[in-house]
Amino acid sequence: MAEKYKFVNREISWLSFNDRVLQEAEDKRVPLIERIKFLGIYSANSDEFFRVRVASLKRMADLGGKTPLVFGGTPQKILGQIQEIVIRHRHTFDKIYLELLDELEKHKIFIINEKQLSQQQVQFVRNYFHLKVRPSLVPIMIESAPEFPILKDKMIYLGIKLSKKEEPADKKYALIEVPTDIVSRFLVLPDIDDKHYIIILDDIIRYCLNEIFSIFEYDIFEAYTIKVTRDAELDLDDDVSESLLNKLSKSLKQRKRGRPVRFIYDEEMPMDMLKFLTRKLHLRKGDNVTPGARYHNFKDFIKFPDIDKQAMHYEQVNPLPHPRIGDNANLFKLIQQKDILLQYPYHSFGHTIDLLREAAIDPQVVSIKITLYRLAENSNVVNALINAMKNGKTVTATVELQARFDEEANIYWANKLREEGAKVIFGVPGLKVHCKLCLITRIEKRKQVQYAYLATGNFNESTARMYSDHALMTADPRITTEIDKIFSLFDNFFKTLPFKHLLVSPYYMRSGLVSLIDKEIKNAKAGKTAYMILKLNSLVDEEMIKKLYTASNAGVKIDLIVRGICSLKPGVKSMSENISVISIVDKYLEHSRIFIFCNGGAEKIFISSADWMNRNLDYRIEVACPIYDENIKQELRGFLNLQLKDNTKARIIDKEQTNIYKNTKGPKIRAQMDMYKLLTAPLNGKGPHDTFPEMKTPMAPAQNQKLKKQEPDKKMLIVKD
Repeated sequence: MAEKYKFVNREISWLSFNDRVLQEAEDKRVPLIERIKFLGIYSANSDEFFRVRVASLKRMADLGGKTPLVFGGTPQKILGQIQEIVIRHRHTFDKIYLELLDELEKHKIFIINEKQLSQQQVQFVRNYFHLKVRPSLVPIMIESAPEFPILKDKMIYLGIKLSKKEEPADKKYALIEVPTDIVSRFLVLPDIDDKHYIIILDDIIRYCLNEIFSIFEYDIFEAYTIKVTRDAELDLDDDVSESLLNKLSKSLKQRKRGRPVRFIYDEEMPMDMLKFLTRKLHLRKGDNVTPGARYHNFKDFIKFPDIDKQAMHYEQVNPLPHPRIGDNANLFKLIQQKDILLQYPYHSFGHTIDLLREAAIDPQVVSIKITLYRLAENSNVVNALINAMKNGKTVTATVELQARFDEEANIYWANKLREEGAKVIFGVPGLKVHCKLCLITRIEKRKQVQYAYLATGNFNESTARMYSDHALMTADPRITTEIDKIFSLFDNFFKTLPFKHLLVSPYYMRSGLVSLIDKEIKNAKAGKTAYMILKLNSLVDEEMIKKLYTASNAGVKIDLIVRGICSLKPGVKSMSENISVISIVDKYLEHSRIFIFCNGGAEKIFISSADWMNRNLDYRIEVACPIYDENIKQELRGFLNLQLKDNTKARIIDKEQTNIYKNTKGPKIRAQMDMYKLLTAPLNGKGPHDTFPEMKTPMAPAQNQKLKKQEPDKKMLIVKD
């Protein structure tokens, strides 16, 4: 089989994921304001895609004859495909935005521009401009400036053209940075006759251009939005005499001058002005010079004003307390009795903070070790660690300085913790520390007892309200002892330690996963039941995909739930016909990684921080943790069963990347919303899977799939409670 047929290019697959985000903006079942926010999410995703992935492809394309091949062809070919898809998405985006404006107007909400202001609104806008906006503006006359200004990444600018009615040839160009980092992008105007009005910051500036440039004798003022996206790669040299902290700080400054990888401009901009700007920016052919609409940086629409119409928002639900954790509970006693599984955002992240706070003041606790990758802006996690140090506990924090786009924040938190007396370790040379671990040591009956917290997501109370993640609290020495080994690796990364229970990358995870898959292949060939259920954010690693193809051909039934990039092509005869893939994009960001292996009927279940990507398996410290508690196994199995049965927000991922909604007969199941309902319902001492049939799945037949592949599809569904 031709190599090009085996895989989907990761960039093209990522664009397919962002297309699913656009689908949410287009879906009339989604509340109106939430649809607008999905346009903002799409825009933010696109920015990061260009800053990272497109920039990387451009660097590869610059190698010329030494260009490496990627899935789907050369970097040049993929860049061309990306441009085509992005332009197509842009047309869809603009169409959706116009539809949303019409929908807003039906609810008496009007987004108006500077030419639509009533007399009553004019004075309000001018007052706001002078009070809030003008002090933040720094107009630059381009032609007279000593050099063309460095346009900041993530910011938008108004390109200004000044001219005269009587002398059109007399013109000047200027630039104004739109200060969205200081002033809100939106201004809610006073209501008129029960109608709500909003004006965008760009248009406030447009309206007052005559005041800004009043010293010039021009009477025509035109303003067009432009935006530059820059390469976000950090250039860290190999100077061992300089600390990583110093090298990273220098590199972050260089990032601000990174090569432009995309230039977006208002398609109404006059050609003479466009040529002038592209020449000044030294943009080359192939630099993604892209026409756009009037407004850029739609990521700001994630913070669209709340007009107090509840029907236009998702229903606000409060995180639930875990049923085993009551008020004033002693968490260490509860964990010693039985493992606890937290499911975010359904359960409260407050339990995690409470564990750290309890550790901070418990006289029996002697130390806390933790890995920190991305933290909330005002981190209660760090506050709890600082409190622990003030109470005499030893705190060791492994801080990953190279968490992309969080580098500056992590430098700040690292310094903060060091100032308070924590031992701060900056990861492992050459490897990112991406695992989410905490280990607390107590003295109980004169012996050291350890308590562990392992999670699929970060120690971040903000994202825990938006991301679907899982976390395990345990005192099982099989797990805590091996987590202690991982922390010892951070202290001495030259020694390699054995692991029997945890799958730890880059040392044992790849080989451990391959061994688990090989067992399924062996069982399938022996006529035994064999299956896997894998929930991931991304599936890209070529070796792992080939292994899944081998398993499929052996008759192993494989169900994949992949939120984002999926380079595997499912449903291809003689390659992947026993593999099905769905992707759920909904209110919450699916973020947990869960692996289930049939294992001859004694299911093995893992939760993990790792996606199946080359970087996660070979160049990061990641952990997959086995679940030993039978009740928690059932909870996770029920969670995945519900996701597999989703027929509302699940899309079928096929080899053509068509993103068709899964639409099966029977009752409508929306996994995210139904999960919350299940966790809030009284269970009468039973597990959710016993009380609610939608969490159940039929028992697996004993025969393997290769022998029965001609039978109806419903008999191919080999899964087991």
